[in-house]
Amino acid sequence: MRWNLARRALAAYENLPLPAGSAIGAVLVLVLEHARPAPIPGRPAVHRAAGSAALAAGCALNAWALAERRRRTAGAFQLEQPESIVATGPYAFSRHPMYFGWWLIHLGIGLLRGSRWIAATLPVAVLLEHFGGSMVEERELRHRFGAEYARYAERVPRYAGLPRRVSRAAARTSAT
Repeated sequence: MRWNLARRALAAYENLPLPAGSAIGAVLVLVLEHARPAPIPGRPAVHRAAGSAALAAGCALNAWALAERRRRTAGAFQLEQPESIVATGPYAFSRHPMYFGWWLIHLGIGLLRGSRWIAATLPVAVLLEHFGGSMVEERELRHRFGAEYARYAERVPRYAGLPRRVSRAAARTSAT
């Protein structure tokens, strides 16, 4: 019975877009703030409003990105095994919208708590997920999808921003 439950929990976790850096960082904010409070100066109502907005934006972005990936999957959905490059929805603005969404959630938790600890935990999470997550994923996607991914990466920012325009000459060159 325990092994069956453990296997189901592991299977669910494997398809859950929960990067360890942000998860651990968000928990650390709560633990550190409890053990050694470090309040952000200013009005708590402002912190709560900003934190709520960041948290809501991060949750919405993750839900949108996950729904878009599932919508573009023909077979059984496997987050870590994409069938194709998804360049629609939030993936038109970010190659890694879920990482960006988790960073907003992490920020939101710190701001909701009014904790200066967010200034220490968020940069560490971002660096860990950049080098241990998105850069690794990009290498795998370049290997798997080749020129198609290269064109996508040329056009869409890694984390956030408006898509870049690619000149016709560059588009013709990368298409060959």
